[in-house]
Amino acid sequence: MHRKTFTLFFLALSLSGRAVWAQQAGKEEASFPYLATLDPVPYPFQYSSPKCDYLTRFREMYGLDQIIAKETTDLGRARALCQWVHFRLDHDGHKQFQSQDPFAILKAAMLGQQVQCVEFGLVLAAAFNAVGIPARPLYLKAANVQTKASAAGHALAEAWLPDLGKWVMVDSQADIIPMLGDKPLNAVELQQALLADAPNLTVLTSTDAKPKSYFKWVQQYLFYFDTVMDNRYGVKSARTGLMLVPLGAHKPVVFQRTEAIHNIRYTHSVATFYAAPTGTDWLAAGEEPTAR
Repeated sequence: MHRKTFTLFFLALSLSGRAVWAQQAGKEEASFPYLATLDPVPYPFQYSSPKCDYLTRFREMYGLDQIIAKETTDLGRARALCQWVHFRLDHDGHKQFQSQDPFAILKAAMLGQQVQCVEFGLVLAAAFNAVGIPARPLYLKAANVQTKASAAGHALAEAWLPDLGKWVMVDSQADIIPMLGDKPLNAVELQQALLADAPNLTVLTSTDAKPKSYFKWVQQYLFYFDTVMDNRYGVKSARTGLMLVPLGAHKPVVFQRTEAIHNIRYTHSVATFYAAPTGTDWLAAGEEPTAR
């Protein structure tokens, strides 16, 4: 990857709604617009074992073992599950769905109901967790998320691939996993690769998804990143979120002018946001329901 130095200047919003990023001239060493050190106090991310009742029922009802049976890597499993969700759901960005339950979303889809990107991410995260790959929904937000009236964000999922030891962005609405050469990327890595105009940026897909069109579209949303800290299933919780905010940027409290952003904590630390999942003793103990 061609490495450049970027310093965040939160100066103004362009007509397209993206913030102006200025390259600092005369320096070769790369710099993220985030802190690279962990926050002093860790955030309590939680995940369900794939053997819990909810995920066992989800895995068995939808035959997820069979969907990934031929795959030999976690990236292959990610591609297979991404494709499965892509063809299970039909997208309509104007139709809000009232439930966040993956079973309810898939049932509605079977009856012909269309859903938003949020539902694609929720179903995909459940599918990953059901086969023993820790995952979480990821919400991307544009720099002008507070003032834009609509289309200020996008939702997908990120999965922790144990055999690679990293978080990877998976967009089942588009059927795309961003890649830099043979390395799958998380959302911040994709942001940085786009800023650097990396020549070997491409996608892993099972369909005819077009990388250039996708990157041009999604880049506007790669400014704020937030996720849910409690990713357990069948458990009631406050669903507190964690948002990664670039250094020097405002901490948004409103989404699309009118919707308050509740139960959110903020961090500037990319290391904290992308720390390896904890509370997954079942993974280290080999309790995955599928051969890995």
